[in-house]
Amino acid sequence: MRANTLFAGGAIATALFISGNAAATNGYFTHGIGTHNKAQAGAGTASPEQAIDAANNIASGVLVGDRMDLGLAIFSPRRSYDTSESQINGQFGSFTVNADNVESGSEYFPIPYIGKSWALENDRAISLLFYGRGGMNTDYKDGSATFDPDGPGPAPVMTLPGTFGTGNTGVNLNQAFLELGYSFKTGDFAFGIGPVIAIQTFEIEGVSAFGGFTRSFAASGGTQPPTGLSNNGTDYSLGYGVKAGVIWDATDTLDFAVSYQSRMEMQEFDDYSDLFAKQGSFDIPAVGRVGVSWQATERLKLHLDVEHAQYGEIESIATPLQRIFDCPTAGQGGTNVEACFGGNQGAGFGWSDVTTYKIGGSYVRGDSPFTYRFGYSYGEQPIDESAVVLNILAPATVEQHFTFGVSRKTQKGHEFSVAFMYAPENTVTGTNAFDPTQTIDLTMDQFEIELSWSW
Repeated sequence: MRANTLFAGGAIATALFISGNAAATNGYFTHGIGTHNKAQAGAGTASPEQAIDAANNIASGVLVGDRMDLGLAIFSPRRSYDTSESQINGQFGSFTVNADNVESGSEYFPIPYIGKSWALENDRAISLLFYGRGGMNTDYKDGSATFDPDGPGPAPVMTLPGTFGTGNTGVNLNQAFLELGYSFKTGDFAFGIGPVIAIQTFEIEGVSAFGGFTRSFAASGGTQPPTGLSNNGTDYSLGYGVKAGVIWDATDTLDFAVSYQSRMEMQEFDDYSDLFAKQGSFDIPAVGRVGVSWQATERLKLHLDVEHAQYGEIESIATPLQRIFDCPTAGQGGTNVEACFGGNQGAGFGWSDVTTYKIGGSYVRGDSPFTYRFGYSYGEQPIDESAVVLNILAPATVEQHFTFGVSRKTQKGHEFSVAFMYAPENTVTGTNAFDPTQTIDLTMDQFEIELSWSW
């Protein structure tokens, strides 16, 4: 019965993942995993309560016992870009983005999870988890762009519909994770380790205007248009990594946690080999966490966590956009074919690492079956101002998250939970790298509601 339920839940979660999972918030990761954790802004990894908490610290499984969690979030990012008027408007080799305020469509996305932990003899446990955590989506349908297709100097200016010159423009990146964790307890310490398998889906459209800046085009001497840049449908990528963690029950009131997920080596996106560095490489960054939980009173527990995501180690994400000017076909005198889009040192989104500070807590009122949770997190957005033009596709600008949630336990062992998140609007402003007379504003705000059932 339990196996059938787990299988059915996994099938539902998979279907929901395929339907959409745009999680851009701390970079492109969600602010937490699991309804309790999200209600505390991602804090509380030293004090696990749900089976899904093993996704935050894999040592959690041995501490939560036999438990199953099913959850579904509806995530809503509102993103837009605004550009100033250009003084050169596509001339002299410039690339001018349409001067207008453009909002992205596709504002609601389901993000599922399922977690199961099995308690074994001798303080050991197995955890099986499936969840969506990473993603990015934009969907711009209106606007126009002007650019000079013939490089530097006076030349006819071409005007086409779309943000970057080819109709509808947008990106859709989804990431889902499957984990099998083994955890055990010895003395005051819980340890966990296990493999993590990831699947990514990716699609981009409306960026064929960058074809002249690709490795394929430059390597052919400008005679062969790229085939792996834009409008190639959905491509898939599988990969793997490892996760380890420890939780220390230091005193009756203090718990500490440390966890680490390795960089995940992913298959290349072959259909987009002219976009991402190293011919389609797009690995998932390593993530480390530390946390402390304090039982302040009998009813109040407080948490502090710090999470560090190493986006700066992933070439396709971190390489500065300015690298493109070393490409021979960029018109700036460059001679390095590998600096073009798709090259081994190919230009990227110019992101840096993201360190997020999270505080949260939970409160139980009297003999009530209700538990209330709250949280706040802050992490500086990763986008370099010099790369705003490319980050129109990935405007991960939010920095703060305010969260709240409530759970109700029944006498039969069921628990129903809800979590709310609001990320206030934040704007990143920079100069268009391809038109220094134009500035671009990237703006995003978000909200989310998540529901879960546990048994």
